Amino acid sequence: MNRIEVLFSTKKKNILSIYFTSGFPDLNDTKTIIKHLDNSGVDMIEIGMPFSDPVADGPVIQRSSEKALQNGISLSLLFNQLSQAREITDLPLIIMGYINPVFKYGMENFLLKCREMSIDGVIIPDLPPEEYLKSYATLFKKYGVINIFLISPQTTDERITYIDSIAEGFLYIVSTSATTGSVNHFDKAQIDYFKRIKALNLKNPSLIGFGISDEVSFHKACEYANGAIIGSAFIRALEENGPSIDNINQFVRKIRD
Repeated sequence: MNRIEVLFSTKKKNILSIYFTSGFPDLNDTKTIIKHLDNSGVDMIEIGMPFSDPVADGPVIQRSSEKALQNGISLSLLFNQLSQAREITDLPLIIMGYINPVFKYGMENFLLKCREMSIDGVIIPDLPPEEYLKSYATLFKKYGVINIFLISPQTTDERITYIDSIAEGFLYIVSTSATTGSVNHFDKAQIDYFKRIKALNLKNPSLIGFGISDEVSFHKACEYANGAIIGSAFIRALEENGPSIDNINQFVRKIRD
């Protein structure tokens, strides 16, 4: 069974997934951050593929991607950095990024490398579900990699139900139409949106992302989903205090508390 599926079958609430940008703050920090996140007690790790035009990302993640690219990160180098990841963690690992670098690398080569590196899933926001089903679903299944789908406040109930019917692993609930890191609390419209999704009784578990920045927003998100994803706030912590074990442990403890 895929590690993502194992996680959601054994833990139903308060799942914490942390996103960080590979190659940031420094080029070779990727493995260090994975190791420290594992030791800090998070449940899942999302590793960002930096891209030059990250349209859905806010300024914090954009800056981290720009810095990582300046540092020299590439998809090939990221896979090299992940070659020993399973020596330091058995947590579910997800690669998240845009489709252009994957197309350039070659989808089958990309998925083959994911399997070789024991990557459990990928999140590609600009890969439409229909295109995935038509062209790539068979390849994902062949290499044992789960493709995670996103839903947003603009997604209709009918569309959500359809995405849920073809999804595996979990659904990524985007909390806002804004870019990442641009909000730090949930308003009434967002809460109503979360309630609407919960009322659909979907077959897949879900995590809420975008706008989760502290223990208050984390625990509020956990009221409506199986857990939450934190990205911009963690990258800001790395930007300010670096990827030390103390800094990462402190960040995670504050979210958990």
